[in-house]
Amino acid sequence: MKVLKCMARRIPHAALATIIVPALVTALGPLVIAAEGAAPSVAPWGFVSRDGTRLRDGEGVLRFVSFNVPNLLIVEDAFKWGGSTPWRWPDDFELTDAFRAVRQMGGNVARSYVITVRRDDSDMGPFVHVIGPGEFNEDAFVAMDRMLAAANRERIRVIIPLVDNWKWQGGAPQYAGFRGKPPEAFWTDPDVIADFKQTIAHVLRRTNTITGIRYADDPAVLGWETGNELDSPPEWTREIARTIKQLDPNHLVIDGNSLHGVPAASLEIPEIDVITTHHYPGPGIDMAADVAKAITTTAGRKPYFVGEAGFVPLAEIKPIVEKVIDSDAAGVLLWSLRFRSRDGGFYWHSEPANQGRYKAFHWPGFPSGTAYEETDVLAFVRDTAFRIRGLPATPPPVPTTPEMISVSDPAAIRWRGSVGATHYVVDRAASPDGPWDSVTETAREESTQYRPLYVDETAAPAKPWWYRVSAANASGTSAPSGIAGPAMATHRTFVDELDDLRRAAARSADVEIETAHARPCREDASRAVLPPGATVTYRPGSPIDSVRVFAFAEDETAQLLIQTGPETALVARRTVAGEKGGDYGYLLPLEFEADFPESRPDALTLQAGEKPLRISRVEIRHDGRK
Repeated sequence: MKVLKCMARRIPHAALATIIVPALVTALGPLVIAAEGAAPSVAPWGFVSRDGTRLRDGEGVLRFVSFNVPNLLIVEDAFKWGGSTPWRWPDDFELTDAFRAVRQMGGNVARSYVITVRRDDSDMGPFVHVIGPGEFNEDAFVAMDRMLAAANRERIRVIIPLVDNWKWQGGAPQYAGFRGKPPEAFWTDPDVIADFKQTIAHVLRRTNTITGIRYADDPAVLGWETGNELDSPPEWTREIARTIKQLDPNHLVIDGNSLHGVPAASLEIPEIDVITTHHYPGPGIDMAADVAKAITTTAGRKPYFVGEAGFVPLAEIKPIVEKVIDSDAAGVLLWSLRFRSRDGGFYWHSEPANQGRYKAFHWPGFPSGTAYEETDVLAFVRDTAFRIRGLPATPPPVPTTPEMISVSDPAAIRWRGSVGATHYVVDRAASPDGPWDSVTETAREESTQYRPLYVDETAAPAKPWWYRVSAANASGTSAPSGIAGPAMATHRTFVDELDDLRRAAARSADVEIETAHARPCREDASRAVLPPGATVTYRPGSPIDSVRVFAFAEDETAQLLIQTGPETALVARRTVAGEKGGDYGYLLPLEFEADFPESRPDALTLQAGEKPLRISRVEIRHDGRK
């Protein structure tokens, strides 16, 4: 991790024209009009401006229906079995996937989460932007450089909150804590305010290491938000807004005091350009009525948009979006969209609201999101995103060709997916030259979380196999990917992801599938809950060589028993695969294993010991050649 001290650097305004245009042309190329879903090369574009109560993008009015994309600055959901941290910086594949998904939905704006701050009691480790007063993590800002370069390339405007009101990724309380002061000192203490101003200066004066453009001169930034869901007094808001304007006269300043309706004082502060509000369900709350009130309050005063809204059914989302479309409000950003992982599949993030029912959305929507109407919500967002811009919603394009990730085992096939793909065709061959046969035409990359995307259970052992994959949706199928292999196994592998109990041969009546509250289980979307003594039985179809079980437990003494006959039972080998606790109350991840080199039973029964277990994945190796 590299550490920098805050350094002032300004470029005279007279030099901007000779710097911005050549840098953008060199980095981004000339403008080409492209079909929807295709990535255009881009020419220089202007800043978003305020025109009375409207936002302008060049000669046109800027309006949007889109999403918050929280992982644009830092990924908080990079779970890996046995991994030490879920945090990492997004790479170019992931950022491109995010912005192309937004654009394919008709969106033209995305909002990131916050500039992160070191917090001593978090698991973020080195993955923060602000290390201390005037101390900054260069790796974090290189990642931000990458994000802004991708936003320019994909023509998506981004909104960046400069600080969080909450502790989760570090924010106002941590700035005060650096000085040994209580959290409320962030709003009034001159030293703490000066520390935050150093961060603002560092951000706005930074020159992007990829594009060569200062952040203050980058048109991909729609505006700087003073923070996320702040409880800021008017004096603080005015001072911070004035500081941003002095450092960066090009961009809009958005008031981050957004959680309690329209701040009356912010309507009077000249340096505040835009008002935004956030809306979530709760006792006595009518979200659509609150949005309507905010629209009325800001009418004729300042531009306004809904900065966050979510955790309600589509029937309650629709009136919010329609009220925005039917008014002069600039737009609405729903919560939240997660993009693909470079390791294959998507990043996942469940939310505690409404009994843990809601998860982050994944474009274009999948059956796994039925409980929170994912496919229908995204179809509605797409329709209204084009409608608010006065554009026709043409069908999504045929997906681009996916990219295979190295495959050495037929039971662990991974690929980097394609924006807009709903399913994949997996082909197999005994030679890299073919001939190719389809193993499946319905593989889905969201059907597992942080696991291999496909298990080829039919591949014969003890011989090499090669694989390729094509992406598909209602518009068509891509060309096949490059070839990965050879993949050779000494056995077949039977896998149960426990999204239901159909793969089990038998189970005791007290076994249930749990899909809510996935965060404590490191975003595993479904688990079989086994109370003490409960059992699940498997018959993979041939003699069993070994079994591996991934599970979560509240009690550190939890054990798994394995029965292979009426008189035969053993305690599985147990490995602790991570830590318990943390901000999200993670359960203890446990891995259980057992081998059967001699007996090779045809069936086995998994039984919880004296403590309950949540089993998330079962891998049974069978049909090995002896």
